[in-house]
Amino acid sequence: MKNYHLVVLLGLVIFTASCSTQSKDTAESKDSIPTIPVTELKTQKTELHREYVGDIHAVKNVEIYARVKGYLEQVYVDEGKEVKKGQILFRINNEEYAAELAKANASLQSAIADAKGAELEMGRVKMLVEKNVVAKTELDVAKAKYAAVTARIEEAKSMKSNAAIQLAHTQIKAPFDGMVDRLPFKIGSLINEGTLLTTLSDTKNVFAYFNVSENEYLEYTRARGSASQQNAIVELELADGSFFKHKGTIETMEGAFDEGTGSIAFRARFANPEKLLKHGSTGTIRLTNTVENAILVPQKSAFEIQDKSFVYVVDKNNKIKTRSFTPKSRFASYYLVKSGLEAGDIIVYEGLQGLKDGAIINPKIISMDSVNVSVAKVDLTAR
Repeated sequence: MKNYHLVVLLGLVIFTASCSTQSKDTAESKDSIPTIPVTELKTQKTELHREYVGDIHAVKNVEIYARVKGYLEQVYVDEGKEVKKGQILFRINNEEYAAELAKANASLQSAIADAKGAELEMGRVKMLVEKNVVAKTELDVAKAKYAAVTARIEEAKSMKSNAAIQLAHTQIKAPFDGMVDRLPFKIGSLINEGTLLTTLSDTKNVFAYFNVSENEYLEYTRARGSASQQNAIVELELADGSFFKHKGTIETMEGAFDEGTGSIAFRARFANPEKLLKHGSTGTIRLTNTVENAILVPQKSAFEIQDKSFVYVVDKNNKIKTRSFTPKSRFASYYLVKSGLEAGDIIVYEGLQGLKDGAIINPKIISMDSVNVSVAKVDLTAR
């Protein structure tokens, strides 16, 4: 009997120890499953911003050259000043050209007087021919002399017109409203024909030129669809990081891609009433494209192997599996998916280190709203 009780007690001890061990193993097994943040991919209408270096040009920008030679007698403007169309900018000494005009005018008057005399002579000879006093050939000679003098009148008129033009060119006027650039010559300088006197810029409106790659050109064109003929709105970021207060519109683009760079130039127009933008300055053009049914993947959710992009997809049994996808565009914090992933796929959001294909996780749902993706605009900068 004593041995029987000993056997029962020993059995109870072994059973209790076995249950304790199984409970501990179960707890440790549950604790070994990591809790990992995951998120569900969604489609959305998204505005993506791309940025390009832009060169600023005045809509009107011309170099002002001297048309005649002479000493610079007067400068009526200063550098950086606004001028009006027709306003006199410079005057070159005109004495020589005024004398040439007077000489040409005198030649014209002389030719007119000679023509008058030739006309009278032709009339007199005609009368004598009619009375058979002189031969008809005399009349032909008189007519020829009159025609020659008449031609001299036309020549004299041309010389006078040319002299007047040369005299007028001693005054250099503004061809349009604008701002005067640097003045390299001062009063008294000898100016030759073709000398650059200054540059005049009309910056009430400016053009911004920027180069777009072929892929981005196609993305822009397709994104606009039926609105491709309308002017797209762009923004201009200035050198100090601030944005220009007036938005611009894309007016046109070049007709061919540059073979060297594979890009095509776009031209945008900006109103510049405050004259803040200057000819030759630079800025950053922000172009916005609207993408329908876009799927965005945070870059922290992806990893690369041999130039291919992958994510961990979570199945209904909480098992993870690697899946490759093709990005359409890569941004500062996101990938825009081209193929490989669909709306409704659940992916590991972060904490990829140490995960292996086929591992089981305890998913912690992170809403896309909380990672600032499910919004109408995504302010991203293209790489």
